[in-house]
Amino acid sequence: MHAQGQKIRKDTLHEKEIDEVVVVAYGKAKKNSYTGSVATISSEKINSRPVTNITKVLEGQVPGLQAVSASGQPGSTASIRIRGIGSVSASSNPLFVVDGIPFDGNINSISPNDIESISVLKDATASSLYGSRGANGVIIVTTKSGKKGEARINFNISQGFSGRAVKDYAQVTTDQYFQLYWEALRNGYQSGQIPGQQAAQMATDNLVNALGINPYGTQYEKPVGTDGRLLPGATALWNDNWKDILQRVASRNQADLDFSGGNEKSNYYFSLGYLDDKGIAIESGFRKYSTRLKLNSEVKKWLNIGANLAYTNSLQHAPPSSDSRTDNIINAARIIPSFYPYYERNADGSYKLDSNGNYIYDFGKYRPTSALQNENAAATLPLDKNENREDNFSGKGFAEFTFLPELKFRSSFSVDLVNYNGHYYSNPLVGEGSEIGGSVTKTNSRTLSYTTSNIITYDKKFGQHHLNILGGQEFYHYEYQTISGSRSQFSLPYYYEPDAAALLGGFTGNSDQLGLLSFLGKAEYDFKNKYFISGSVRSDGSSRFAPENRWGTFWSAGASWKASNEDFVRNLNVFNQLTLRASYGGQGNDKLNTYYAYQSLYTFYNNLGEGGTVAGKLPTPDLKWETNLNFNAGLEFSVLNNRVKGNVEYFRRKSKDLLFGMPLAPSLGFNEYQANIGELKNTGFEFSLFTTPVKTKDFEWNVDVNLSTLKNEITRLPKGSVVTGTKLLRVGGSVYDFFIPEWVGVDPSNGKPLWKTITTDAGGNTVEGTTSEYAKATKTLQGSSLPKVIGGFTTSLAYKNFDFSTLVSFAIGGKILDNDYTMLMHNGSSAGRAWSAEMLNRWTPDNRYTDVPALSTTTNNWTSASSRFLYSGTYARVKNVSLGYTLPSDYFEKFGLKKFRIYIQAENLLTFYKHKGMDPEQTLDGTTYYRYPAMRTVTFGLQATL
Repeated sequence: MHAQGQKIRKDTLHEKEIDEVVVVAYGKAKKNSYTGSVATISSEKINSRPVTNITKVLEGQVPGLQAVSASGQPGSTASIRIRGIGSVSASSNPLFVVDGIPFDGNINSISPNDIESISVLKDATASSLYGSRGANGVIIVTTKSGKKGEARINFNISQGFSGRAVKDYAQVTTDQYFQLYWEALRNGYQSGQIPGQQAAQMATDNLVNALGINPYGTQYEKPVGTDGRLLPGATALWNDNWKDILQRVASRNQADLDFSGGNEKSNYYFSLGYLDDKGIAIESGFRKYSTRLKLNSEVKKWLNIGANLAYTNSLQHAPPSSDSRTDNIINAARIIPSFYPYYERNADGSYKLDSNGNYIYDFGKYRPTSALQNENAAATLPLDKNENREDNFSGKGFAEFTFLPELKFRSSFSVDLVNYNGHYYSNPLVGEGSEIGGSVTKTNSRTLSYTTSNIITYDKKFGQHHLNILGGQEFYHYEYQTISGSRSQFSLPYYYEPDAAALLGGFTGNSDQLGLLSFLGKAEYDFKNKYFISGSVRSDGSSRFAPENRWGTFWSAGASWKASNEDFVRNLNVFNQLTLRASYGGQGNDKLNTYYAYQSLYTFYNNLGEGGTVAGKLPTPDLKWETNLNFNAGLEFSVLNNRVKGNVEYFRRKSKDLLFGMPLAPSLGFNEYQANIGELKNTGFEFSLFTTPVKTKDFEWNVDVNLSTLKNEITRLPKGSVVTGTKLLRVGGSVYDFFIPEWVGVDPSNGKPLWKTITTDAGGNTVEGTTSEYAKATKTLQGSSLPKVIGGFTTSLAYKNFDFSTLVSFAIGGKILDNDYTMLMHNGSSAGRAWSAEMLNRWTPDNRYTDVPALSTTTNNWTSASSRFLYSGTYARVKNVSLGYTLPSDYFEKFGLKKFRIYIQAENLLTFYKHKGMDPEQTLDGTTYYRYPAMRTVTFGLQATL
C-alpha cells in the first residue's frame, strides 16, 4: 500500500511515460490509471528529516493533508486531518496501515529508517475497502524489504542540537517593570478616590512590598520616586532570565543499522535503531530502542509466506508543559520576571551559599502568587519523575496460496501490543511535594488488538480486457486495560516507588473491548489500458452500536480514462501522460469516545465507605453509523518528456447522521446524550506540480509545489446553534468558528477597555454600542481557525556528488486565539507576573490613542477571550534543509564500502509569521494552551553502505 517508487522507462531516444506502481487497499495499481486519489512520499524524503515521529514528516508533502505539530515535546505526534474535518464529536483521525494491515500500536514505535514509503489514500475508492476504519482517510506505511542480490549493510549515525524554533514573546526590563507597576499601584489607589499626589506617594512606599523584592539594593529602599521614575543611579543588581535555567540547547543522537538481502525465492531485512532526543526544557526528552525483522519466502511455487516482527522500547521524560498548572515548565520560564532570582541573593546582589559553598535555590516564598510563589522547577524537576515508558510489539504474518496463475488466496494475521507505564513522583524535600511528604502515582495500561484477514483475488487478462476481482473477510478485536494508584508521605528521600510511601491516596482501574466484523469485495475492469472502472462494497458490524443498528454497508465506484493512450491525443505530441478520473462512495464512522455507545453507563462513588452508583450516560439504542459521502474528480498530466508533471483534483466530502453530543440542561443530571444529528461538508481543490527545470549529466534541479484549499461547512443541525467554549456551531459555519466578543479598543477618555455590544431597542431595531464591562459584551462570530490554503514547496539540486534539498510548508488564512500571550498582558492585577513589551504602549493621559488599556491593580478583564487576542494563522516555515556530499567511489571502495555520504540537516530552520512570540503551528481548533514550543534542530551525520 505504497508507492514503490519504481519507475519503468522504455528504451527509446526520449524519456517515455513513467508509470509509478502504487499498492492500494489489498492490491496494486498503476498510479496514472488508478481510479482513486493517492499521494506518496518516498524513503528519500523521509530519511532527510531528523524527526522522532513519522507523522511530522507529512506536513507540506501531501496536498489535502493538514499535519499540525502543536507540541515540540520529543516523542509527541502531529494531529492529522485529510480533506478537512469529517466529524464533530466522533474522531476525525485517519487510519494507519502498516504493511497491509491496520496498525493500533503507537506510531512512535515505527522507526523512520525502516520505512520504504508512505502512501496517503484520500477518496472513497482508495480507502473504502478499509470500511469504517478508513472513513477519515488512510495513511499506509510500507516498511523496507530485502532485495535480490548481494547482502547489504546500511549504517546511519547523526548528532544534532536543538533550540527554540521561534523566540518567545518580548518582555519589559526590570527597570521598565518597576516603573509600570508603580503606575498600576498609583492608578489603583486613585480608583479608590485617593488624591493623585497621595496615591503617587503610596505607590512609591508600597512598590517593593507589593512585588516582594527590591533588586536595587538597600541603598534604594524606594527605587521609584513619586514621579514614577527610577531614582538616579538605581541599577538592578541581577537579571536572572528563567529561560537560562529552565531551558537549554538540547542534544539529539541517532544511530540506525540494517542488514538486508535476498535471492530468487526469499529475502530478509533486519534493523536496529537508537534515538536519544533531549528536549529544550530541562528534564525532558525521548529515548527509544527499536528492532525489526522482516522475512518473505517462496517455500513452494504455490505458497509464499512472510513475517514482520517489530519491537520498540521507549522512555519519554515529560514534565508538565501543556496547560496552566503552576508546574508547567514552559510557562514558568515565561511568566517569572528576571528580577526574581533563581538562586537566593544577599541584599548586595551576591549569592547566598549553603554550608558546602553551593548556591541555594530560591523558591520565592516572598513572591506574589501570580509569580509562582513557592515554585522553582530548576530545583524540583531533577528530583521528581515524569516518565512515560512504553513497550510496543507488532507482529504480522501471512500465507499466500496460488491456485492458478490468476487466482490467489492470502490469509494474514496481525497483533499489536502496547504496554504503558507512567511514573509521576513529587519529591518530599523541596517544592509543593514537601508539604505532603512527597507523592507518587503509577499507571499501567495494556492495549492488545489483533486483525485477521482472508482475501481471495482473481486477476485475468482476456485479450484487450483486464479484470481484477477481490473478496474477503476481516475481523478486528481491541481490548484495553488500565490500573492506577497513588500514595504520599515518604519517610526517606530518593525512594520513588509506592511501597516507600505511607498514605494510600486513590486507586482506579477499568477495561474496555471492541469488536468489528467485516465482509468486503472489489471489482476492477479496464479495456485497452485506456478505460478503467472500479467498484467496491464493505459491510461492517461494530459492537459500539445496538444489535439492530450494528451493521453498516458502504461502497464506492470510480472510473478513469487514460487519454494519453488515445491516438488523437498522442498525435498532439504534447502529453506524455494524461488521465482523467472520478469517484464517489460512502464510508461509515463509529469512532465515538465510548466503546458502549448504545448502553446506559454508570459511575461508581465511595459514599462514606459504602458503594454508590450514579447514572453517568443515557442509553441511546437508536444510535447508528455516521456516514461520509466522498466525491473526487481529478486530472493528471505529464509533458515535456515528463519534465513537468502535475495533478489537479476537486473533492466534496459530506458527512451525514453526525455522531454528536447533544447538550442537555444541567438540571437533568446529564451534560449531553449521543445522537445522529446534523450534516457537515468539506470541499476543496488540490494542486500538485513536479518539475525538472534543469537536467544534465552532472546537474539536476527539481522543483515540486503542492497546495490545497478547504471550505468546511455545517449544513444541518437539529437546533439553531450550539456554543462550545469559544466556538459556535451553526448552519453555514465551520466546526471551528470563533464566537467571542469583538474588541473595539480603548476609551481614549479614561483608558478603559471597550467591547462591542449589540442590542435591540423597543422598535426592534439593532443598536450597536460599546461597554467596558466584559460580562455585558456581545459574542459575535470572529472567523475560523481553519486555514483557507495549505501547501508545501520542495526544491532539490544534485551537482556531481553534492546534493541539496529544502522543504517549505505554509498555511494561508485561519485564526489563532493566543491565550499564552494574555498571561503577559494583565493590566497590573497579577502582581509580579511578567509583562509583555507591548505594555509600554499602555494608555496614559499623554498616550490616549492606543490599544492597551490603562494600568491598575483593579481587574478589568481585558485579557478575557475576545478578538483582541485573535491573530492571523498565516505562516511559512522552512521545515527542512539538507546538504550532503557523497565521496567518490575511489575513496571508499578499497574499504569495501559501496557508498559513503556525509550530510547536515536543519529542521524548522526559519519561520515567517506576524505575531511574534507565538508559534504559528497550533492545534486544529486554533487555541494556544502553554504548550511545549517547536524545536529547531541542526543535525550532522554520515551514511555508509557495505
